[in-house]
Amino acid sequence: MHIADAGTDQPLQLLLLERRDDARNMARWYVLSIEPTLFGDQALIREWGRTGSAGRRLGNPYSNKAAAAEALECWLARKLGRAYRIRTRE
Repeated sequence: MHIADAGTDQPLQLLLLERRDDARNMARWYVLSIEPTLFGDQALIREWGRTGSAGRRLGNPYSNKAAAAEALECWLARKLGRAYRIRTRE
């Protein structure tokens, strides 16, 4: 699966996902982004938490943008399989 930004061939570098289940009182968010590191590498940054909370943040470094984009796509597939939905601009 290759996720590209709308209108371009560039790999997506930021995704906001949400998961809501009112019956279970569940409202969660998840952000996947690719950001440069101080050492010239790229990092996949994952942030998550309950809606309204500051949440948690974890970064995983990769040697290049292609490897980071591949990791982003793996995490996206994992989250979509757990009922997260991509939040679009409103």
